[in-house]
Amino acid sequence: MRAIVTIVGCGDIGGRVAGACLAKGDLCTGWVRSDDSVMALREQRIPTLKIDLDPFMLGLPSVEDHDLFYFVPPPAKGREDSRVAHLIDQLSEVGQPRKVVYLSTSGVYGDCGGEWVDETRTPAPSVDRAFRRLDAENRWREWRRKTGGELVILRVAGIYGPGKLPLERLRQGRPMVAEVDSPITNHIHTHDLVEICLAAMERGVSGEVYNVCDGHPGTMTGYFNAVADFLDLPRPPVISLAEAKQTLTPGMLSYLGESRRLSNRKLVEELGVTLRYPSLAEGLPACL
Repeated sequence: MRAIVTIVGCGDIGGRVAGACLAKGDLCTGWVRSDDSVMALREQRIPTLKIDLDPFMLGLPSVEDHDLFYFVPPPAKGREDSRVAHLIDQLSEVGQPRKVVYLSTSGVYGDCGGEWVDETRTPAPSVDRAFRRLDAENRWREWRRKTGGELVILRVAGIYGPGKLPLERLRQGRPMVAEVDSPITNHIHTHDLVEICLAAMERGVSGEVYNVCDGHPGTMTGYFNAVADFLDLPRPPVISLAEAKQTLTPGMLSYLGESRRLSNRKLVEELGVTLRYPSLAEGLPACL
């Protein structure tokens, strides 16, 4: 039986998920907010609607009994996700989806001092962008409690893949701290993330959270060095932590302040996912 799929926020990942759904015969529509995005999806022959959740739009199309992927990033400021709130408010008018897969972030765990982290760890966000994601998670949980709809939350690590490598940063020679001072970070390849999203919709247990990563954490500096070596570019210049506080952007400094090793055991064992790219060594060649 063909599923009816709606992808809210149909960008790079959403477009790949849509393509996979259409290839297996599902009915699929992507929601995007800009004319350029509409044109890009239509060039891929993906049915598309232009819908902006910020500001609030009335008269959304029905998603009753749909499989709904929610990939829209939160607003840029504050600690709440008004876009998720707007959509959930309207679902009572336009029909409730059968199941929602929400793409969250591993940033909701905050700084874990380099410890291994599984899904039982209590979230402790330390920056506003992570608070916004946790707010969205909680809003979707409340939606599930009130409606009985199914919900799976994916807490995603740093995404890399085609078009998602730090080329400009490397070409501009922006500095990075020494590996000994670098936080532990985690990654997932674009292609694996798409397969995980599909698996979560197909067989993810309602109410469950899954860490999404390749299971091979490493230092942030090591990641930039690996990409530079792969592309035959100079490695980033090394600076001290004191210098970093004076020269790096607030956004980069916030990432440097969080260190954790994500476990993907639950993803592999309970969701039954086999990663094509379990480490950077396999994944980087598939980025070109």
